[in-house]
Amino acid sequence: MKYPIEKKLVVGISSNALFDLAKEDEIFQKEGLGAYKKYQTEKRDVVLQKGAAFHFVERFLNINKVYTEEKPVEVVLLSRNSPETGMRIYNSIQHYGLDIQRAVFTAGESPYSYIPAFNISLFLSTNEEDVRNALNAGFAAGRILGTKITEEDDTKELRLAFDFDGVLADDEAEKVYKEKGLEAYRQYEKEHRDVALKPGPLADFFKKISYFQKMESEKLEKNPHYTKILKTAIITARSAPAHERAIHTLGEWGVSVDEMFLLGGVEKKRVLEIMKPHLYFDDQLVNLDETIQNIPLVHIPFGIANSE
Repeated sequence: MKYPIEKKLVVGISSNALFDLAKEDEIFQKEGLGAYKKYQTEKRDVVLQKGAAFHFVERFLNINKVYTEEKPVEVVLLSRNSPETGMRIYNSIQHYGLDIQRAVFTAGESPYSYIPAFNISLFLSTNEEDVRNALNAGFAAGRILGTKITEEDDTKELRLAFDFDGVLADDEAEKVYKEKGLEAYRQYEKEHRDVALKPGPLADFFKKISYFQKMESEKLEKNPHYTKILKTAIITARSAPAHERAIHTLGEWGVSVDEMFLLGGVEKKRVLEIMKPHLYFDDQLVNLDETIQNIPLVHIPFGIANSE
């Protein structure tokens, strides 16, 4: 029997994050709603090109192909389209064979208020207002930036990378750094190395993803030939001795991570271009260099880094 949606790990995705709707958005902005509706209706059977978050969604849904009885993950479409203009989006979903069965079409209104109705643990959208509204309401959300995705490897592995402070953990340490400087920050973190940080906006999502990592490890123990389909990484500007508090925090949460990069000032781009995650989450736009190729970048507009 399938898991009820209350027990699933659910991701909400906007149509603009799933598909490339740049041309359609341009028609809406320049010619208005009527022209947009006409265009979408006329092109109903023309398949949309893949958007920045497409490969993440595809590989995320592959978890259900490993756990075929439970089908423990789900993707829900949250779209500002009307049901009529949304037909093209659903036709494209079916064309690509994505198992997305549930959808919300709000005809121009922000769909974020429906996040709890579907037990959504992460909402991804290109609309900054929708993402900020969701975060302000206490929901995990991120804004997909306009990175061009032109290549895809042929493995089934899903790779997710996260900044630590302001994303997985709250921005307590970032506040100290910004207000008092680097040396005060290092001393503060050393003094608090055994005090776990409070959860940040994506902590709950990360904890649920970590559960699948444990299941993957169990499968590998039973079958040494099993190929894991999930890899997580933390890519943080922290370095020694501030790393201790981050590691202690993960231990207090009872979660683990496959890879952790303590960069201490090294550009994150250098790691990202080697790892090539299917999503990278960071609260600071300065770290989300859109010249990075083939990596979907997700801005988390949270905390002191986004207060100005």
